[in-house]
Amino acid sequence: MLKFRHLAFAALLLLIFPISVHGQDQPGPHPTLVLSNQGEPDQGLSDPNRPTLYRPNLYRPDQTRANQGQTNQDQENQNQATQGHAMQTPPAADAQSVQRAALIRDISSVEGVRENPILGYGIVVGLHGTGDRQQTVFTTQTLGNILQRMGVQIPSASIRINNVASVFVTASLPPFAAPGTKLDVTVSSIGDAKSLEGGLLLLTPLFAPDGKIYAEAQGAVTLGGYSAGGAGNSKQVNHPTVGRIPDGGQVERDTSLDLRGLRRVSLLLAEANYTTAENVAAAINHDLGRTAALAADGRRVDIDVAASGTPDVTALLARVENLPVEVRRKACVVVNERTGTVVMGKDVRLGAVAILHGNFSVEVTTEFSVSQPGPLSSGTTTPIAQPAVRAEEAPARSVELNEGASVEQLVSGLQKIGATARDVIAILQAIKTAGALDADLEVI
Repeated sequence: MLKFRHLAFAALLLLIFPISVHGQDQPGPHPTLVLSNQGEPDQGLSDPNRPTLYRPNLYRPDQTRANQGQTNQDQENQNQATQGHAMQTPPAADAQSVQRAALIRDISSVEGVRENPILGYGIVVGLHGTGDRQQTVFTTQTLGNILQRMGVQIPSASIRINNVASVFVTASLPPFAAPGTKLDVTVSSIGDAKSLEGGLLLLTPLFAPDGKIYAEAQGAVTLGGYSAGGAGNSKQVNHPTVGRIPDGGQVERDTSLDLRGLRRVSLLLAEANYTTAENVAAAINHDLGRTAALAADGRRVDIDVAASGTPDVTALLARVENLPVEVRRKACVVVNERTGTVVMGKDVRLGAVAILHGNFSVEVTTEFSVSQPGPLSSGTTTPIAQPAVRAEEAPARSVELNEGASVEQLVSGLQKIGATARDVIAILQAIKTAGALDADLEVI
């Protein structure tokens, strides 16, 4: 009976564990039974007189997930290594930033490349009785000096200047201006002339702050308005005492900057910002493929011409000025108290604040009555003032704003309590004083 039980147990093991038999042709009393998968020895059948059985490794979901996780991590690391150069691209190079970006030429200028103002004094002739009057002494002296240079000797007191007007002539000397470059000039009356319509500017030298002549101007004056009528009935459109002369000026002195000898080029940002300066330097270095630009401060970005790989400064600037960069503008609120205008940017944020607004007005009125003396008396009729003072105060209305409130929420809340533009100005100044306005407040 015991032998039969052992045989039944062995048959059950054969049905549960598929095995393969090896070494049947080899000599020995007992063949070695080996499973197709490696496993651990069966501790329950460790009799040395019986075949050796190996328990197969069972399926372990946790181990499989761990292996898959390791494989995914390795694949992710490989993808990051492959895209390493793309990840080092500066913020201005990705597609989303380019859509919000500005070109370098629009937010900066090259140091030393700028316009220079020039100024001159001259006279406009040929007016139709709308020039300076006799009491304008400098116009009479100027006309007398011009006639004297032309060989005409005439007393200044006998000159009538109704058709002449003294003017200041202004213009801007553009960068790289060479002799012969045409300029637009502006002519402005400095006397009591009524209009410069139909006038002609005589040859006028234009000076720079160093006292040297850099250009000259002459030509017919064009106006954007007119003045007509007499003392009792007149009409004026725009400003008839200021005019322009298109291409009326001409450069006579060379002021161009020679870029060929520059070893370093500096870009000056229109608005100082450290983040924008770093973005400009990173965009330039990324485009050149080398480190040639360095942000010196929040406004200046220096470019080493030798390190850029482009010895031609003009070609280097033409390449740099077309690069897009992400611009970070500071939050600002501009207030004009004279006109009641308030301009707030979209990025302006407010802290948690409660606003109480009320109106307090004081009205002072004066009523006059007449004190009439009695009949047959020696008194006189005298007006008597009876002042009255009335104070009126409206109940305060409140607005509550949460942390990080936007401009739209502020304006909407102020409109609900009936605040006017001047009330908004006073409220903004109070919010700034309370430290709840995360922006610069500029009053103009």
